[in-house]
Amino acid sequence: MIRPQKRKNITSSSLHLRLTVAVLLGSLLPANIHIPAQAQQSQATLSITNQATYTYTDSATNTQYQGTSSQLNLNPTPLVDPLGRILGCGGTILPDYTGFSVGVYEPNPGDPTGTELGQLVSLTRTELPDIPNNNIPGGRSPNIENSNPYFITNNPAGVYNFLLDPNKGQTDPGKRYIFVVNPPANSIYQQRRIKIEIISNTGTSDNNVVQYVASSLDGQPINLQGETRVEGTVVLVPNAELVGLDLVAFELTTNMCQTNQVQLVKTGDRATAEPGDTVIYRLSVRNLADTDLNNVVVTDNLPLGFNFLAKSVRGEIDGQQVAITTERSGNTVTFRTNINIPTEKVLNIAYAAQLTNDSQRGTGRNSAIVNALRVDNRFSIKDGPAIHQLKIRPGIVSDCGTIIGRVFVDKNFDGEQQPGERGVANAVIFLEDGNRITTDPNGLFSVANVLPGSHTGVLDLTSVPGYTLAPNRKFRERNSQSRLVRLEPGGLVRMNFGVTPTSSEQVKK
Repeated sequence: MIRPQKRKNITSSSLHLRLTVAVLLGSLLPANIHIPAQAQQSQATLSITNQATYTYTDSATNTQYQGTSSQLNLNPTPLVDPLGRILGCGGTILPDYTGFSVGVYEPNPGDPTGTELGQLVSLTRTELPDIPNNNIPGGRSPNIENSNPYFITNNPAGVYNFLLDPNKGQTDPGKRYIFVVNPPANSIYQQRRIKIEIISNTGTSDNNVVQYVASSLDGQPINLQGETRVEGTVVLVPNAELVGLDLVAFELTTNMCQTNQVQLVKTGDRATAEPGDTVIYRLSVRNLADTDLNNVVVTDNLPLGFNFLAKSVRGEIDGQQVAITTERSGNTVTFRTNINIPTEKVLNIAYAAQLTNDSQRGTGRNSAIVNALRVDNRFSIKDGPAIHQLKIRPGIVSDCGTIIGRVFVDKNFDGEQQPGERGVANAVIFLEDGNRITTDPNGLFSVANVLPGSHTGVLDLTSVPGYTLAPNRKFRERNSQSRLVRLEPGGLVRMNFGVTPTSSEQVKK
């Protein structure tokens, strides 16, 4: 095979011209991000004119043919050094890339989610400089041999590139890859995974268009706008510099953010408490990122029986008071502040909660989470849940008992409810301390956490219209609108009220 030369005559009995195309998979970061000078050396602005003339003679007819190809005017910027780069969370170059590597993987075919790693993609070997006629296509710096994985260097800092081969079907619609960034051991960064899916590949005689979707698999953003899913379109442009293989320049820019950028700690002023006590909680939000944090929101879930005291809330950074706003929805309390938290500084939020009797039925365990935004790139970060466990003692209610009772239609006037004697709903009983109790649809009521001793209950006859107190033929003291009971420590006592219809109509069963 004879390679066509620019503006030179070529004679042959047959001529095979191979058209090669390269694609730039657009960077996921804006173009104004600083790129190392080493990566820009080959991107000088110039105009390339690519045109070929040819002549040949047909040996069968001895007829001579000649012609000139169309002229290709190429802008070299998207074709030269199609680089990806590893940057810090704020879009800046990391101080050291030693130990960083990047790789392109097939998804694990046994994983239905398509997020687990399979085999490394088999990339076509390249070379730089390109040696003619050896069937090895020219590569791109810095990954001149198209190695997979590729180990990042400090010169150029954080730069990498891969080339995919359309002749192997590597750019066909539906192809999926997982792009992985591996930080060195004992790094403050975690491995990053980004899924790449080619969703279409259409073309005309002049160019092809490939559409792809990049999705973050680790929840971290993949561009400076904080998005975790990006759809891009790239155009395949004819490139006479690559002969023999159609290669696609695979480019992604990945931000590396610290594993822990904010820390939330929740503490209390005591380990045990009892109903009636007031507990002071402290929420400490520490900024571990390399930039300020703002839009701080702390969500705290209080246990059952904890009464949040809104007027007790205080906030401070380095001893300076900070304004904190609060919202409450049920047992969930949300704290907000618009003040920036500087790097390595701590925002402290303190508040009080009072324990009610219901706290004994709860767990005493509450948890909180924090959400915030980085000031430099508006990435969202969070931490939590931070948990505090409070042991609830019964305290003065440890000897308390329970009063149970019922209001029912007493047909045989014995003061006890038998089958067929239905309960009266919505009857009202007043205790000696002013507590008002209402019966349920079955005429039952109960009062928990009652101090031991003597207690009196009075039936409000106005709450049971059409009924009056039923006479008791067995216990004279029950022929009264009130009942006196004695409750032992931790005991249970019954307080019943029998009623009867005021009319002579038969009572319905």
